[in-house]
Amino acid sequence: MMKESDSQQSLKLFVVLSRAHKVITERAYRLFGEYGLNPTEFAVLELLYHRGRQPIQKIGGKILLASGSMTYVIDKLQKRGYLDRTTCETDRRVTFVDITKEGRELLDRIFPVHEQNLHELLGALSAEEKDTAIELLKKLGLSIKDLSK
Repeated sequence: MMKESDSQQSLKLFVVLSRAHKVITERAYRLFGEYGLNPTEFAVLELLYHRGRQPIQKIGGKILLASGSMTYVIDKLQKRGYLDRTTCETDRRVTFVDITKEGRELLDRIFPVHEQNLHELLGALSAEEKDTAIELLKKLGLSIKDLSK
């Protein structure tokens, strides 16, 4: 049985994580807005920028977005000239999305600023503390995933 103090500590951790997440994402999202992107559009472009061409059917899972919303985001980015779609030659059900030269140039400008912004936001932690936080948050995420099975 869980002690009351353990329960209270879990609640406190939730609040602290939530507040930290809110502050960090608000600052990051503000930067994306300065470049005319919303967070989801940035996430799609960033995935393609770093991982290259992807099947549209897989992008939503990689950036945690529902497939219905994915089509809307892809359409918007394509209209702005930031990405292209191509149909798979061997399986017509599969559509690939790739970042264009214009999209790459945009991310060439945004990503270094984004990276520096995050470095400054997380600068209160040492490299060792960041490694520890990464390990602990991965452990937490994986344990929650296991609970949902």
